[in-house]
Amino acid sequence: MQGKVEICGVNTSKLKVLKSEETMELLKRARGGDMEAREQLIAGNLRLVLSVIQKFTNRGENVDDLFQVGCIGLIKAIDNFNTDLDVRFSTYGVPMIVGEIRRYLRDNSSLRVSRSMRDTAYKVLQAKEKYISEHQKEPTIEEIAKILEIKREEVVFALDAIVDPVSLYEPVYDHGGDTICVMDQVRDSKNTDESWLEQIALKEAMNRLSDRERKILNLRFFEGKTQMEVSAEVGISQAQVSRLEKNAISQIKKNL
Repeated sequence: MQGKVEICGVNTSKLKVLKSEETMELLKRARGGDMEAREQLIAGNLRLVLSVIQKFTNRGENVDDLFQVGCIGLIKAIDNFNTDLDVRFSTYGVPMIVGEIRRYLRDNSSLRVSRSMRDTAYKVLQAKEKYISEHQKEPTIEEIAKILEIKREEVVFALDAIVDPVSLYEPVYDHGGDTICVMDQVRDSKNTDESWLEQIALKEAMNRLSDRERKILNLRFFEGKTQMEVSAEVGISQAQVSRLEKNAISQIKKNL
């Protein structure tokens, strides 16, 4: 993928990238029926498709096929984008491209899922796409369940049923030596040597702060108080709290 320059006959090294202002102007023209603007939008967002399909290239699928399917998602995003809402096109376009690719992978999967579960999954995906089209953001599981008038658990089970499984023995890296598989990457993310050392390093970095800075960070990030609430408790202005907070975080980063 990284070494491939042409995908579907398109020279990826020469793809045009549109600025945010250009994208919005073309979207407004395309919404008014300007087909030339629509074509410019497609050509100017092909890099967005490329960035998305890179997440799916380790599944053994043909890159050209993924690119074409991703372009279908891009076109759907362009045709359904609401220019009246203050949302960047990429925020709406990426989920649409991902959804189209996942639908393609699901329909071509060798795993068999029960008809009722598959039907529920299709309804969930349709409700999700409709919600994204109307609100320009992804719905939560609870919102989907409310729209379809089903239990939250049914939504979760249906989505899990259509997720492509990954073998523990699937290679993720092989460069002239021993192959690294998914199994080699599975670990306990909580109780590790790295986590233990990070906690020690963080504790030492915190100890290097002043008492006031430690108190401010504790109130802000462990007790969840706002800067105004902290300023009232510590007895200084909100601006001073903000300055001390930024300085403390900067010092911690430097020490870490």
